[in-house]
Amino acid sequence: MENIMFNKDQEMESSSYKDYNSQEDLFLVPEPKRSNDRHNSSDPFGKKKKDKSKKQIEAEEREKMRVLVSNFTEEQLDRYEMFRRSVFPKAAIKRIVQTITGNSVSQNVVIAMSGIAKVFIGEIVEEALDIMEAQEDSGPLHPKHLREAVRRLRKTGAIPSSKGRKLPFYI
Repeated sequence: MENIMFNKDQEMESSSYKDYNSQEDLFLVPEPKRSNDRHNSSDPFGKKKKDKSKKQIEAEEREKMRVLVSNFTEEQLDRYEMFRRSVFPKAAIKRIVQTITGNSVSQNVVIAMSGIAKVFIGEIVEEALDIMEAQEDSGPLHPKHLREAVRRLRKTGAIPSSKGRKLPFYI
């Protein structure tokens, strides 16, 4: 084992060293490594590397988003702003989830369900816009476009059918 010498003025960088001498100089010896040290939560160096990579990835994604938004046309920017500002009423979502589950739900569940609902509606609208374009219609979406979008999504399995439920066990 290799001994590492530090002065008292220097700070210890890792808590995985044992202090064997508390005189003028500290002689520190690294603790023996365990087989699961990679998964050990006391490894500050591994965490910093992972945090940096996550931070770098997030920064890159933010930069890509800035570039994308800066290239939007005025109409696209208005649509994007409306999408970002749109929300479902939390009270209504909470009431629906509590009715279905029969239990009270936390605020986090309500937020998650409203986010899922927003994505779901976005998929239906996107499919309806594709249908409208294929039919060479112009203007706003009509109910016929939305009905066809739901029909197609049910056909592909993206939306479960509401016609009766299959029981997992026969009684």
